[in-house]
Amino acid sequence: MRHYYSAQQIRDAEAPLLAALPDGALMRRAAYGLATVIAGELSRRAGVVAGRSVCAIVGSGDNGGDALWALMFLRRRGVSVSAVLLNPEKAHRDGLTAFHRAGGRVVSAVASDTDLVVDGVVGISGTGPLRPGAAEIADEVTAAGIPVIAVDIPSGIDVHTGAVDGPAFRAAVTVTFGGYKPVHALGDCGDVRLIDIGLELPASTLRELDAHDVAAAWPIPGPADDKYTQGVTGVLAGSSTYPGAAVLCSGAAVAATSGMVRYAGTAAAEVVSHWPETITTQTEEAAGRVQAWVIGPGYGTAERQTRTLRRVLSGGLPVLVDADALTILAEHHDLTELVASRAAATVLTPHAGEFARLAGAPPGPDRVDAARSLAARLKATVLLKGNVTVIAQPDGTAYLNRAHGSWAATAGSGDVLAGVIGALLAAGIPAHKAAAMGAYVHARAAAAAAADPGPGKAPISASRLLGHLRWAIAEIG
Repeated sequence: MRHYYSAQQIRDAEAPLLAALPDGALMRRAAYGLATVIAGELSRRAGVVAGRSVCAIVGSGDNGGDALWALMFLRRRGVSVSAVLLNPEKAHRDGLTAFHRAGGRVVSAVASDTDLVVDGVVGISGTGPLRPGAAEIADEVTAAGIPVIAVDIPSGIDVHTGAVDGPAFRAAVTVTFGGYKPVHALGDCGDVRLIDIGLELPASTLRELDAHDVAAAWPIPGPADDKYTQGVTGVLAGSSTYPGAAVLCSGAAVAATSGMVRYAGTAAAEVVSHWPETITTQTEEAAGRVQAWVIGPGYGTAERQTRTLRRVLSGGLPVLVDADALTILAEHHDLTELVASRAAATVLTPHAGEFARLAGAPPGPDRVDAARSLAARLKATVLLKGNVTVIAQPDGTAYLNRAHGSWAATAGSGDVLAGVIGALLAAGIPAHKAAAMGAYVHARAAAAAAADPGPGKAPISASRLLGHLRWAIAEIG
């Protein structure tokens, strides 16, 4: 599991080390790790380290010091090093001295034959876009096509939200120290490398599951299990207008676990034609034994659907509310109060527009804080969809899931996600874990569908994504 830390948490963890180590030792430790990554990139890109050229853009903070010390280490390996000092009087004194002694040159601009640029302008304390001088350099570097390695964060990107509201460096690689920050998941940071500098960091409230976490928690039937003990997923989806939503949602629930899927709705014939193992009825009241409900994909928003949503939420089973059911929820204050009063788990899966209707305002640049606020208000797990999906719990704990692409941004993809999470809820997985695990496997299936058949990647449909779900689940194990 990956944990993400605020700038203040990192500073607090650095404080005892700074007090215990000789002056400057922690910076040199970080700079050596940075230099190692830069040397590795030179070797990967050019096949050699000695004789290559690296230029750092140096600000007045500690990130500028990290960059200067790193250039000193690189000079010892035969790299030609130079630095553009944005504010020479405020450049890190010891780092600049070491840089000069190693033979580094201060220059006024980045040479066109530079192999790599090091962005040491601002660090985790920086806010807002780049100032004009640094912005001009960033534009020139981008136009010249010179790869950038950022120190801690790409300058100009918000460390907390990953938002960019003006000029910023675009990094091919970002090297960070001690612990990951939210920007490393939420922002455009390229390939993020973490350097261990010896910080003692506790578990954080902002996390990300990895393949091991998902594989360890995925429900696997034991010798004594049957279709009921593995979880029965109830699906309330689809309509005469959108029968495909029922097919996709039910099919995802079938693929996700080995229990049973009961479909209740008007698209029963279409569902059975695709998934003959599904048990179908017309209403949820006649569905029989169910251990979790998924309601909303392609469902409609008429009075009948509203009454059904109210009945389902009034029950004692876990419920995933998606798509049209979210619209109904946003339009009926008594239903949002019902959600907030439930003892059983509720998972809400809005995209940005649905979120705005539920919360009364768009999520804005701080999507983590927005999801946390809505989760706390409705006492539900909120999964805010996006290229980086945010899963927030009422207690403030949140999970991120990076899709590493937008292949899942296609019609019907959310119906598949709802079915997967619903099946996990029926299998007894806690709401926050079911949502995070479902998002993880969903993204893996989308990437696999886009790459099949290779080489290269091609656009996908939700049906193709669904077809790769079982592969994605098996692959993580």
